[in-house]
Amino acid sequence: MTAAAAPWPAVLAGTPAVAVIEKAIGRGRLSHGLLLAGDDPECLSAAALAIADRILNRDAGGGSRPPDHHPDCFQLRPAGRARMITAPMIRELITRINVSPTLSRYRVAIIHDADRLNAASSNIFLKTLEEPPAETTLLLLTGRPHSLLPTIRSRVLHFRFPALASTLGVEGWEAWIADYRSWLVRLGRGVAAGRAAADGILTVYGLLARFGAMLDKAAALEVARRKATLPEGLEDEELVAIEAEIAVGLRQRMFASLGDATRVHYRTLLEPGDGAPGRLMAATNDSLERAAGFLRFNLNESAALEDFLLASLRIWTRR
Repeated sequence: MTAAAAPWPAVLAGTPAVAVIEKAIGRGRLSHGLLLAGDDPECLSAAALAIADRILNRDAGGGSRPPDHHPDCFQLRPAGRARMITAPMIRELITRINVSPTLSRYRVAIIHDADRLNAASSNIFLKTLEEPPAETTLLLLTGRPHSLLPTIRSRVLHFRFPALASTLGVEGWEAWIADYRSWLVRLGRGVAAGRAAADGILTVYGLLARFGAMLDKAAALEVARRKATLPEGLEDEELVAIEAEIAVGLRQRMFASLGDATRVHYRTLLEPGDGAPGRLMAATNDSLERAAGFLRFNLNESAALEDFLLASLRIWTRR
């Protein structure tokens, strides 16, 4: 293994999962298929590249190329408006990993958002997973492992990485969360009618507008940063897929942070023997999970957030 190995995400460095993977790679005993699961796509991608780097460059013949520029590292992302991984995409990947490696003795294939495999592509991939080419490691990344076929899950080694593994570097997010918490406090005091009710609704749409603007700006900055490090010659479809992955990852992390702030706020309302706040908090959490579920079906994030905020307004308003 080279001294300049790609770093692990900071939150994973030194963890038992990383120790197990490092040890298995060093011994040449790493499973041919790994499932990396977690709520932070950026963290999963960084972890996959760290694994690929250690596999591809562990022998002198592999050189020292970073994995995202290495000819023996193949990455597949969902494509199209539906963000699916189709049968032709999987067949092309299989063709590529069956070609002899160029620089390294090994090959690595990384499938981003593996839960976007449809039925046809899943079954095609399953055959390769059952009988992979020699010296080939298949890495599946997903935030929804149980959406994969059980037969795929049973043939890979699972690693679950923590949510919000990397810092949510979205300008203005802390101020947005502070305003959201203030709105929750006002909801708890009651907004039955008049000016208070109007303020509650206006705040909802103010939060919505700011959320969309923050996401767009953060995604544009991250896309520009990532493009500067990508290999040349990528097709337009690949670039679009990377941009979509960045936006999806950011909005998932923003919704996760929103959920954490919501749960922390409402836990402060719970008192022994008082079941009302607990029931309301459960209803709010259900609404948040519903909104997060909408995102998985590619619903616009502003529409999903609007659904959650208006549901919260209904749940907590005293009539």
